Amino acid sequence: QVQLVESGGGLVQAGGSLRLSCAASGRTFGSYSMGWFRQAPGKEREFVAAISVSGVVTYYGDSMKGRVIISRDNTKNTVWLQMNSLKPEDTAVYYCGARAGAPVVHYGGYDYWGQGTQVTVSS
Repeated sequence: QVQLVESGGGLVQAGGSLRLSCAASGRTFGSYSMGWFRQAPGKEREFVAAISVSGVVTYYGDSMKGRVIISRDNTKNTVWLQMNSLKPEDTAVYYCGARAGAPVVHYGGYDYWGQGTQVTVSS
């Protein structure tokens, strides 16, 4: 089992950047693929990015492709989401998820979730 805690959200102006962190507890972090998702009010949870156990394989959702980079450090039990050129439509709660096996793009494929961190982008 793994527990996840996101941080790094906040209020930023359009065009700005944020770096989200997801810290995992437990000694099995290196066994989980990780994903970042976001959810705006009244909308379904949306895939942003995912990364394999080794960090070699990454996937990005269409909505933020080219503006985000996912990375991880298994020695620090942490995965990051660097977000650049933020837009007001990026405003949402951002969640990280963990799953055993290869990364997937649907939120239903993840076994563990953090509590989320709010990102608000002003115009």
